[in-house]
Amino acid sequence: MKHLTLAAALLAASPAVAADEMTVLLDWFVNPDHGPIIVAQEKGYFADQGLDVEIIAPADPSDPPKLVAAGQAELAISYQPQLHLQVAEGLPLKRVGTLVATPLNCLLVLEDGPIKEIGDLKGAKIGYSVAGVEEALLSAILGKHDLSVDDVELVNVNWSLSPSLMSGQVDAVLGAYRNFELNQMEIEGVEGKCFYIEEEGVPTYDELIYVANKDSMDTDKIRRFLRATELATQYIVNHPEESWTVFSGTSPELQDELNEMAWADTLPRFALRPEALDEGRYVRFEQFLSDAGLITGTRAVDDLAVDLGEQ
Repeated sequence: MKHLTLAAALLAASPAVAADEMTVLLDWFVNPDHGPIIVAQEKGYFADQGLDVEIIAPADPSDPPKLVAAGQAELAISYQPQLHLQVAEGLPLKRVGTLVATPLNCLLVLEDGPIKEIGDLKGAKIGYSVAGVEEALLSAILGKHDLSVDDVELVNVNWSLSPSLMSGQVDAVLGAYRNFELNQMEIEGVEGKCFYIEEEGVPTYDELIYVANKDSMDTDKIRRFLRATELATQYIVNHPEESWTVFSGTSPELQDELNEMAWADTLPRFALRPEALDEGRYVRFEQFLSDAGLITGTRAVDDLAVDLGEQ
């Protein structure tokens, strides 16, 4: 018994194994899209994986992938469409996991407005925020209904998407998130209607992904990170109300009607298997951007993404 007591005392006196530090850059300020990351932090899933994760919201949403490419952080939250463009530009980035596994982008109109179907957009004003990809998306949407971008007037509304629609500045907006702008309008007493782009001629894609530097990534750390977020997503799906309490409890700014509604709408879109890679999505979207003239040629899936679970 004395030997056991001594052994226990020695174990208790041993220094704890230091957790591996990891920096993760978000794409925007913390919001329900980041649920699995925040819940993994709060529930101790990162710690269980031997990780000490620092979560940073960017000052400029365009910075995170560039900072990862420059070796300033291990992971960044980004968007599949942007990944294709950035890899084509030569940035050493690779998709290593998925956070939100469906498009969130939609073409948003007023429920009681004049646009009842896509064909009604002829001669209409359409607001957007990001040139390039959104114009390609719009071209595909319109093309399915025998229209082109020449049939509409494009208006850069500088991220003021739902306000420009509600004020009548434009007849529709592209780039609105179905889990946010649609709810924001409802809260303000204006009903909106989303045309889902993946149902209107745009290849489906992963809205939010994790990107790493392909030349310097630590696959072991990343796999542990993804395991923790997988456990968090599992908890969110099994316990939606409790997980909302965990998530919203991290900041008073999250405890409002918009974020609670967005949480419910985002929950079924989280990737249940964040490591898993749908290669076809990357092949099809690469070809889509090439056909739209936004990239030259096409790159192999291996140059864009990896399924760490297969390694």
